[in-house]
Amino acid sequence: MSGPPHGVDDPVDELSETEEFDSLIGIVGDGVVGAAGGLVGTALSTVVLLIAESLGVFERSAFALLTELVGIEELVPPILAGYLIFLAGGMAPWPLLYASLKEYLPGRRDPVSGAFFGFAIWTGFVLGFYTGQSGLALVGYAVLTLLAHVVYGVGLGLVFEYFRTRPNSIV
Repeated sequence: MSGPPHGVDDPVDELSETEEFDSLIGIVGDGVVGAAGGLVGTALSTVVLLIAESLGVFERSAFALLTELVGIEELVPPILAGYLIFLAGGMAPWPLLYASLKEYLPGRRDPVSGAFFGFAIWTGFVLGFYTGQSGLALVGYAVLTLLAHVVYGVGLGLVFEYFRTRPNSIV
């Protein structure tokens, strides 16, 4: 017996690939990629939200709602702390959710599936950060916050795609 029959996988080889995939370094590396993608996406969406604010259809004070939800509005500057909570959300839970769902989202490339992901998470943002806009301001708010979230998803997807397609990728 010189080895397993032709066409039969060696379970030891599969185990080593699994161990490599599940190594602590690999898991931390995936987390760093997700956080980097979230940072890029959040930075891009922030630019669109600042444009929306300059047009008068978005209020930066809406970020203070996050500080109130956490109950620290009297301890820290509410808008700044709210934005930092928003940034942390863009860098941790959303990239993790995207990484687990991207194979099921439309689009063959990560930036395209990221755009669909951005649309999906926009549905919560548009309701949660609404501050009483009406008429054309409401239309502008809806359109620009949608654009901000689609841009977030594209940025997130571009970072995922960049690291996935590199030689010796950690993703």
